[in-house]
Parts: sequence; C-alpha cells; structure tokens
Amino acid sequence: PGGLFGVISFHSLEDRRVKTAFLADERLQRITRKPETATEEEQSSNPRSRSAKWRVACRRQS
Repeated sequence: PGGLFGVISFHSLEDRRVKTAFLADERLQRITRKPETATEEEQSSNPRSRSAKWRVACRRQS
C-alpha cells in the first residue's frame, strides 16, 4: 500500500495503454494527470528524450 509506480513510454500506442491501465485499475491513483516530458534543455542534450512520456501512479490504501 502506498507504493509508487512509474512508467516511461516512447510511442503513442504504449502511452495509451499505460493511461488506460492506470484509469482502469481502481487500486491506483494517478499522481500525474498529464504525462511529464523532457525539458527543452534535456531535449537539446539528448534528442531521443523528446518522445519520452512519464506517468506515475500510487497504490491506494485499502
């Protein structure tokens, strides 16, 4: 109970599956409503990071 669960996705279909799973599972409470993305600084130093999306959820206490 109370554990954090984070997922990084790199493709839109992956992100959709993560979002759907977070919404469907009643044991999870989303911490991030919208996915976190890389900053402009990170994207300029690491171009591959521009497609990364990070979603976080917390397990609800029963």
